Amino acid sequence: MDLDTVRTFLVVADAGRFQEAAVELAVTQQAVSKRIAALERTLGVRLFTRTTRGAELTIDGQAFLTHARELMRVAERAVGSVRSGRRPLRVDVIASRSAATGLMRGFHRAHPEIELDVVMLFDIETAVAAIRSGAIDASFRAVAAPGRPLPEDIESVRVLDEPLQLLTGPAHALAGVRSVTLARLAGHRIWMPGIVPGTEWAAYYDDLIAEFGLTIEATGPNFGSDALLDTIADTPALATFMGGQTRLVWPSGHGLRRIPVTTPTPVYPHSLLWHRDSPHPALATLRAHLAASSAGHGAAGTWTPEWVLPR
Repeated sequence: MDLDTVRTFLVVADAGRFQEAAVELAVTQQAVSKRIAALERTLGVRLFTRTTRGAELTIDGQAFLTHARELMRVAERAVGSVRSGRRPLRVDVIASRSAATGLMRGFHRAHPEIELDVVMLFDIETAVAAIRSGAIDASFRAVAAPGRPLPEDIESVRVLDEPLQLLTGPAHALAGVRSVTLARLAGHRIWMPGIVPGTEWAAYYDDLIAEFGLTIEATGPNFGSDALLDTIADTPALATFMGGQTRLVWPSGHGLRRIPVTTPTPVYPHSLLWHRDSPHPALATLRAHLAASSAGHGAAGTWTPEWVLPR
């Protein structure tokens, strides 16, 4: 059903005259008549009776009137849901417990008036495709992995360097230290079943292994963070890396230790990605918030792979 004909029907019904409806719609009276005739053909009924007093609704026209008003209200809501500034800002944070989620929670506290849709996409190719299609407005990623430069229409800015920490159980050989150097980790088994080949975090840890001679095992199925924490707590020979701002909760009996890594401190670089022509006005607010709350990056005594964008 053509919404222009429905809109014209409502204007005629309210005005009571085709001529007055034409003036309000800024079209000719003949155009109004053609629209009403087309709508009547679609519905198979007469909607108006012309009288000396103007245009009066028939019984069928009266029955259609309420539904026509609802049709237009639904159409206006549909348009408003996607109109720039009216729909929620859609942002990909990769995982619910990640540092990016913490950044978005801070943004929401600072700007509760901005409606948000937070989504979780797995790999960077999917995230970039979603940005380019308009399915999302922004994504937090580590960019750009070797051989995978960003498309020219995708902008990025580095917003957070997250220090890695070593997570051990209470019986691990390093459980009692206050901090640990990367050199001291050589020879220790670090278990990270969440590393998936081809992802940006896999590229990050590949470089970390090559640079410092670490042993990182990605064997076994990935049953999620709860199962990982259970295994680390019960297995003295295993430890794992966790981002310092990754939110974790475990039973008090696990006795897990989060130990800072130093000399140098490996940091995981989080960047915000967006389309250079993105129309959503809240995106600029998000970027300004992240710029104001960022603690900077590239600090002395830290390490990132050479392929990480410097800003």
